[in-house]
Amino acid sequence: MNRIEFREFCLSRPVLLDGATGTELVKQGLPGGVCPELWVLENPQAIINIQSAYQQAGSDIVYIPTFGANRLKLQEFDLADRLEEINTQLCAYSREAVGTDCLIFGDIAPTGELIEPFGPLAFEKCINIYKEQAQALLAGGVNGFVIETMMDIQEARAALIGVREVCPDLPVMVTMTYGEEGRTLTGTDPKTALITLQALGADAVGCNCSAGPEKMVEWVAAMKPYATVPLLAKPNAGQPKLIAGKTVFDMPPAEYAAKFEALIKAGANIVGGCCGSSPAHIAKIKDLAANLTSPAICREKICAVSSVRDTVEFGSNQPFAVIGERINPTGKKSLQAELREGSLNLARKYAIDQAAAGASLLDVNMGLSGIDEHAMMQEAIKMLAPLSSCPLCLDSSNPEVLETALRLYPGRALLNSISAEHERIAKMLPLAAKYGAIFILLPVTDSTVPETLDERKEVTEHILAEAGKYGLGVDDCIIDGLVMTVSSSPEAPRVTLDFIDWCSRELLANTTGGISNVSFGMPERGVLNSGFLGMLIGRGLSSAIINPSAEIMMNIKFSSDALLGRDRKLNTYLQKYTGVVRESTAKADELAPLKRCYNAVIYGEEDDIDRYIAAAISSGERPGDIVDNALIPAIVEVGEKYDRKEYFLPQLMMSAQAMSKGFKALESELSDSSQPAKNKIIMATVKGDIHDIGKNIVTLMLGNYGFEVIDLGKDVDTETILATAVEQEVKLIGLSALMTTTMPEMAKVLEAARIRGLHNIKFMIGGAVVDQEYADEIGAAGYAADAVEAVRIAESLSK
Repeated sequence: MNRIEFREFCLSRPVLLDGATGTELVKQGLPGGVCPELWVLENPQAIINIQSAYQQAGSDIVYIPTFGANRLKLQEFDLADRLEEINTQLCAYSREAVGTDCLIFGDIAPTGELIEPFGPLAFEKCINIYKEQAQALLAGGVNGFVIETMMDIQEARAALIGVREVCPDLPVMVTMTYGEEGRTLTGTDPKTALITLQALGADAVGCNCSAGPEKMVEWVAAMKPYATVPLLAKPNAGQPKLIAGKTVFDMPPAEYAAKFEALIKAGANIVGGCCGSSPAHIAKIKDLAANLTSPAICREKICAVSSVRDTVEFGSNQPFAVIGERINPTGKKSLQAELREGSLNLARKYAIDQAAAGASLLDVNMGLSGIDEHAMMQEAIKMLAPLSSCPLCLDSSNPEVLETALRLYPGRALLNSISAEHERIAKMLPLAAKYGAIFILLPVTDSTVPETLDERKEVTEHILAEAGKYGLGVDDCIIDGLVMTVSSSPEAPRVTLDFIDWCSRELLANTTGGISNVSFGMPERGVLNSGFLGMLIGRGLSSAIINPSAEIMMNIKFSSDALLGRDRKLNTYLQKYTGVVRESTAKADELAPLKRCYNAVIYGEEDDIDRYIAAAISSGERPGDIVDNALIPAIVEVGEKYDRKEYFLPQLMMSAQAMSKGFKALESELSDSSQPAKNKIIMATVKGDIHDIGKNIVTLMLGNYGFEVIDLGKDVDTETILATAVEQEVKLIGLSALMTTTMPEMAKVLEAARIRGLHNIKFMIGGAVVDQEYADEIGAAGYAADAVEAVRIAESLSK
């Protein structure tokens, strides 16, 4: 089944996936602490029994049990050298189980490590890890691929790029896993994940694990208006509970299946079960789905870009989009000097300030003589992607730089730009198609910048015709109006106005332009710029490349949105003109010394904080006051921002790292008497569980709140945990588990502590599969849903 056939299949009727594999394998005898893939390889009848039952229950697609069969996961069990054998043989067992009446999809899942720009694993290395597994699965005879349980949009992108480069023709489904609030670990919401992944080439997008059917109805409904591909939902069968030492999910088949009518009507074309579901659950869903039709896809294209945490949609009914122009060295001597020194500090400040002023996107250009533009663009993306929720407009005259940038950027980028110049159009259109980027269509040719309206129309139609050869159309581009200076050509502004009018009314295209070009060489440039912007918006201009710090330009943007009905209920206008605007960081040296230190933690300015602390000490501030009146209040505010969902994991980690560097800068200045005694805490992922991303984040945060953390790592047995606690005289232990099969290990640790009479030790638990009810059930003193909550609980339990 190719990709076109798969799409038709998904739209013909609701497609039914299988249910859980892990919890069903436990029923077949899978013990804790072993590699599931190896165990299945040695006990093939177990998976054959399970998948045969799913096929008989009505599954159209089963997932091959290769969830942990990537190189990094297999390395945990010293099995990396058997990767190809494990993947191909497991394909064979799935085929034996279901025959040819059911499709088998290779299951690809997280590596267990955070990748750049959020973690240490190199992006290209991650792509190659997934390419290696995809090649083995392809050799095994898969009908397609599923990339599932992804907690980081960048890792999902790496997997999708890897699979697509190995196999461009087979269908690929991608599902993210979301927390209760509807965000992934790194802060991506369902709509934003959809925009990114469907543009990058996913054939179906959705969610799995982490929640039951009711919550997934919300997430599917949020994606549906923006979906150009079928949607998928694979929820858990309720919440896990510990009964008689075993993890049990509490939703029976009939109750579970009854909730799927709402899920399908919300927009899910493909449904199945995750943790706790069984063939009996799937059979009940099959009976229900027989009376339902598969939802239609409402749109073929969407003109939208995305960052890790947000989406910006272009259109006549959307807010006018401001593309911040400041991160561009042209004409900016201070930025040029910093870039030549290899520093991105000023670029960071420009990003923060432009977003605060109302920018929708940030243009990023690293084109400057005397620097490695290729390397600097990569570093800029790594810095900006976690920092700002604004999507990026990637700007370069070098196609190789843009390809690297498009590949690395963890969202759907705006590409600046593609013209009719022969080399440019030949190199850039394939890149826009491969990486799903929206591109700025620049109607210029090798020989001329068209001056008349008819010439601009002709060049635009030529570029659109060429784009069509790659499956790209009007909704995949934003047309540049070619703003020319009025001082050299008095007729130029009128031509641009007429061209924008033609693009918006005849082509139904979105448009943009560099507004300040119109006033070059003229006095009082702001007057001309603002007047022209208002005229262009009246003709249908949907975005502009401007400086968001220019108050008069932003006033026109906000007032136009309000007057043209683009600002729903006038919320943005009212917030803008009645709210409080944050201080500019571009003028950080003008702030009071303690305020500079405070802001450095708030905005994660790791590179600057030691300089600010040194300046504060030189101005007479005492080290203890810097801690008490700047660093500690700042990290508390960061935690509160995280609670309010103004900040997400990337900002949390950046602030924590700045805080850590700040403390190190003060260590030599602080007397021992001024430093409070640190409370000790042990952190460990329990026996049999090799996942430690969440634990590592908690460990980082605890360290920045003054705890002495003894990190025992992952797959830690009960004896090691308790023996260390006794030896180190630790009164607080944090336990983590990500797998339903390892949840009972937490209870074993607590029970062993009680048996040994270690009643003075308190336990805090966390992890995707546990909750407060489970903590109460096993007698843990606290349950932490995230790193910030873990700090609060640890502080409370340490009193």
